[in-house]
Amino acid sequence: MKYVRLALDQDPEVRHPMHQFVVAHDGYEVSRLLEVSYSQPGTDAGEGFGIQTALFHVTGSPVEPYEAALRETEEVIEYELSRRDDDSFYLYVRGEHTDADDRLVEAFSRQGLVLMMPVEFHADGTMRATVIGPGETVQRAVEALPEAFTVDVRSVGEYDARYFVTGGRLTDRQYEAVDAAVDCGYYEEPRSGSVADVAEVLGCSPGTAAEHLRRAEASVMADVVSERFS
Repeated sequence: MKYVRLALDQDPEVRHPMHQFVVAHDGYEVSRLLEVSYSQPGTDAGEGFGIQTALFHVTGSPVEPYEAALRETEEVIEYELSRRDDDSFYLYVRGEHTDADDRLVEAFSRQGLVLMMPVEFHADGTMRATVIGPGETVQRAVEALPEAFTVDVRSVGEYDARYFVTGGRLTDRQYEAVDAAVDCGYYEEPRSGSVADVAEVLGCSPGTAAEHLRRAEASVMADVVSERFS
């Protein structure tokens, strides 16, 4: 079973209006689709995949121009914003799919792939997504994407849920080192533990313990940056 990380770019004229707003206006970094559901086609939409109800986390400010754009977007039926204190906000929105949205969802759903959340809509115009499924199925889905999408495959690998969690790629020994460091107060402020304390727990030299911690920290920091900016 494979995972594939994709960056999908669309022509501006077919991009969803709110994604295009993020692209066209300074101050907005990314909109992360956290959860989504669809009404049954024909109930209140009539065509395509029905009405989409979604929860986003939008990194950027100010919120007022974004909200004004929501009010002017034909596809938006209703919305509500919940502001945070860190230049971001949550967005509940009900709206109609664009034709490009329908074709994208169809390409993945028809092939039987699992689309992992969050799906990210970045200020550079790309949509970042991770799909899970058999290797051949993933390939067919990528080939079935509409011509309006430019596809960049960022990474491919054997699926392991731990890979998608911050610090999930730590080796067992690195995890033991970090666990010992936290327990002895190495990461407290002010620091109350030392590399020597970690080494004693691990039964190794201070130099080896320091190397385990350095590699673990490098892996975790890379995960943090990847989650925010990839």
